[in-house]
Amino acid sequence: MRNIALAISNETYKRLLIIWDYRFNVLMQLVVISLIFVGACFFIGGGQLNPEAIAPLLLGFIVWFYARIVVVAIGADLLGEAQAGTLEQMYMSPIPAELLLLGRMCAILLTSTIMVFLTTGMLALVLHIQLSLHWEGIPVLFLTLIGLSGFTLILAGAALVFKQVDALADLIQNAMLFLTGALLPIDHFPSWLATIAHTLPITQGIIVLRNVELNNQSLMAAWMNGSIPWLALHSAVYLSIGWLVFKWCERIAKRRGTLGQY
Repeated sequence: MRNIALAISNETYKRLLIIWDYRFNVLMQLVVISLIFVGACFFIGGGQLNPEAIAPLLLGFIVWFYARIVVVAIGADLLGEAQAGTLEQMYMSPIPAELLLLGRMCAILLTSTIMVFLTTGMLALVLHIQLSLHWEGIPVLFLTLIGLSGFTLILAGAALVFKQVDALADLIQNAMLFLTGALLPIDHFPSWLATIAHTLPITQGIIVLRNVELNNQSLMAAWMNGSIPWLALHSAVYLSIGWLVFKWCERIAKRRGTLGQY
């Protein structure tokens, strides 16, 4: 456990150094994300910006922002290590590779929180969005990110086998933007599309987060109506499946002898 905590702290420190060293590129990414959000607000609002209607949109956008950073970063990290020839060193550690990846995801999430809150604060200030966040949203967001981590393990496993997964990462992050209710609540979806949306890793988290933050629903009420137990089960299933898929892909790469090749 101590080794895992040390790995997370080292990865977090490294991420902060990278963010600072490449702060111009990070700033441009935040500008692009902000423009996407503003464009979505204009599109959904029919050319109008209604601050009250934007608040639910901003909450969903925050969760998608986390998902985008994690999905893109994990694939890029494994690809970069394979290109540099350092990927096999990860398997020389006494800590299992999947635990190291989960530790890396934690580091990414910790550093991503800085970027998410900077972007959210700027958007709320510029667009005059009244959004009062409550502490009850923290455990909901935590459960959501657990499921997202499991989903990202699937992508990491694909990166071990197929190496180039950039197109898959782009497809996943775009699907999460449009099909999880991040922009438009899934109540407006056709029934068949809503069914698909419920299987994605951040959909239930967005629903519960909006109820807790915007509708002042207590965590106890969310537990009693089954929304939090369903979110916890959903995330646990994704984490378990992600773990199994990653180990399966890892065995395939080892059997082929292509684990550290690019």
